[in-house]
Amino acid sequence: MGAFNVYMTGVGGQGIGLLSEILLRAADHAGHTVKGVDTHGLAQRGGIVVSSLRYGDKIYSPLISEGEADVVIGLERHEALRGMNGYLKDGGILIYYNTVWQPLETRLDIAEEVSEEIIHQQCLERNIREIKVFQADLKDVRMQNIVVLGYIDKYELIPGIKTNHYQQAMVDLMTGSMLEKNMSLFDQERTQTSHLS
Repeated sequence: MGAFNVYMTGVGGQGIGLLSEILLRAADHAGHTVKGVDTHGLAQRGGIVVSSLRYGDKIYSPLISEGEADVVIGLERHEALRGMNGYLKDGGILIYYNTVWQPLETRLDIAEEVSEEIIHQQCLERNIREIKVFQADLKDVRMQNIVVLGYIDKYELIPGIKTNHYQQAMVDLMTGSMLEKNMSLFDQERTQTSHLS
């Protein structure tokens, strides 16, 4: 298959690193040639965290050019909008966790908070499939990434990667109660009707 590009973005503390590693290993378990790279910035201070993943035939670099992502995954609204505007191709897919972890510019009143309406309007203008995810009763906000992963699997947003590949990747990366909790949440999200906001 040709190259398939996944761009992930969030804020330090949201689990972008774990999510990107799960996707990379899942693609590998599915038999794809895959390359990925993380950019952490000031992750521990609430800075932007970005990961790029590319898989398919003739993949020589993990970097995704502007406007070339097939899927953008955002773990909060500001980063979802930024990732969509910078990297998502017209007609692509945006999936994001519908919450706000205010970036520095918003906290300093230099920029306005991004609303759902702004994202929705831009998706309509560019024929982008928009998937908003939110779970009101999530006990640990660090698991928002696994909620999103469940929906990625449910809607088969990444071609050629199946449920068992994601599960195998999680087993590679986690043990004990961490694995149990994350696997349970993943299975819950991919099988139930909807937490779409």
